Amino acid sequence: MVLALSLTLTGLAAGASGAAPAPDDGPPTGRQLLFFNHAYGVLDRETADAIEHSAYLRDFANFQVRTTTGTGGQTWTGRYLTGRETYLELFGVGDVPGQDGTLGAAGTGISAETAGDLATVTQRLRDQGVPAPVTFRQTRDFGDGVPVPWFDAVFTTDRYDAFGAWGMEYLPEYFADPRSNTEPAARPGDVGRERYLSDAYRDHLMRDVTSIRIAVTAGDLANTVPLLRAGGFAVRDLAGGGVVAQGGGTTVRLDPVARERAGLRQVEMSLDHPVGQRHVERIGHSTLVVGPGARAVWTFGDVG
Repeated sequence: MVLALSLTLTGLAAGASGAAPAPDDGPPTGRQLLFFNHAYGVLDRETADAIEHSAYLRDFANFQVRTTTGTGGQTWTGRYLTGRETYLELFGVGDVPGQDGTLGAAGTGISAETAGDLATVTQRLRDQGVPAPVTFRQTRDFGDGVPVPWFDAVFTTDRYDAFGAWGMEYLPEYFADPRSNTEPAARPGDVGRERYLSDAYRDHLMRDVTSIRIAVTAGDLANTVPLLRAGGFAVRDLAGGGVVAQGGGTTVRLDPVARERAGLRQVEMSLDHPVGQRHVERIGHSTLVVGPGARAVWTFGDVG
């Protein structure tokens, strides 16, 4: 069984963007502690349905449609493309509860590879001047009504417009549960992404997410930069007010827009092996271009 995850912010709060400060551009804070884990996006229904029923995607990636039950009994239904260490989680409007299920909503989880690193990130946030980082524990119900601790998370704020980013660390209880189908630890303190995800990617073309581009409001951007820096990403300002954060093999680009234009824009993926020819697959209002070489680019329309 392939496992993936989602964290919706609905259980925390909703409203306008918060007031977490965005530090000036500069080198990352110490060693990298958090790494790109996954991103999600809420798409129009036509595109979400086309993804769900795409025969090509089932061949291209370790693909699954699944409903998950998290903390407080909240459920969400996602379409998952899972690689070696990273994955994508795609929704249609209404597949996630509340504000997180509206068109153009999106989020990114960045996770620890070593137990205890999330606590260090939380302290780094306080040192950066984030007044009150929001901590949260996500659980998972495998269907028997007994929640299992899944991961701990930290946010810079509990207020957002359409995009949320969080730091996360998988918990020992989850790895110890045989229903999680996770791998044994490769080293002391191993809570890493490769241990968490299935090796079924080896039977498909997609290997990992190497770049993600999301359009976000200015307030959501300001709330996200401190977390990226605290996690150890190198954050660079762009003309026009956006940022590019690099580290650990994945690039995260965030572009400021009005709320009505927010949403997932583009995903680049590495392939498990190079392909000789270019393949173009139209999926709803999105276009997936695979090859030539060992790279794929999936572009989503401007939801505005």
